[in-house]
Amino acid sequence: MSTVAEPITADELLRLPRGQLRYELIRGKLITMSPSGSEHGVVTIRLSSRLDQFVSPRSLGLLFGAETGFRLERHPDTVRAPDIAFISHAKIPLGGIPKGYWAGPPELAVEVVSPNDTAREVAEKAADWIRFGARAVWVVDPDSQTVAVYAADGSVKTITQGETLDGGDVFPGFRCDVSDIFRVPGAN
Repeated sequence: MSTVAEPITADELLRLPRGQLRYELIRGKLITMSPSGSEHGVVTIRLSSRLDQFVSPRSLGLLFGAETGFRLERHPDTVRAPDIAFISHAKIPLGGIPKGYWAGPPELAVEVVSPNDTAREVAEKAADWIRFGARAVWVVDPDSQTVAVYAADGSVKTITQGETLDGGDVFPGFRCDVSDIFRVPGAN
C-alpha cells in the first residue's frame, strides 16, 4: 500500500483509471492497494455467498462487493471500500442506487484481512466504519481463522473456530459457523 502526497477529492478519485490497483481516499490522501491474494478472495466469496443466501430471500437489502466506495466525509474527502457491505432497503434512496460513491457508511462493513495489512491499519478501518455510523464491522482474519465483531457501542467480540457468527441486530437470525468461512472444499 502506498500514499500519493497531493490531496484529491472523491470526484477525482471516481475518475481515476481502473487497472490492477484499488484505491481508497483517506482525508484527501490517495491510498493505492495491490490486489489481494487467493485466500482473501476465497474467504470473501464464501462469506458473501452465505450472507446473500440470508439477505436475498428475505428482501432485507443489498450486498455490495469490494469495488464499492463509500464516501464517509468531505473536505477533506474520505472514501473507503470494504470487502463486503450491506445496506438495508430502508436506507436506499428513492431514486435508486447512486451511480457514484454511496454517501455515508454501510450498515455492515466486512473487512477480510489481506497478507499485507497491518493490525493497526485494520483496527483504524474498523474504527472509521463505526465512527462514521456503521452498525457493525466484521474483521475476518484468514491467518487466525477468527472474526472480530465491532459493534456501534464500541464493544469488540472475537469469534473463533468451533463458534458461530451471528448477524446481531443487522441480520437477526443469521448464523454461520466460523469454520465454514475458512473451509475450502476439496482442499487437503
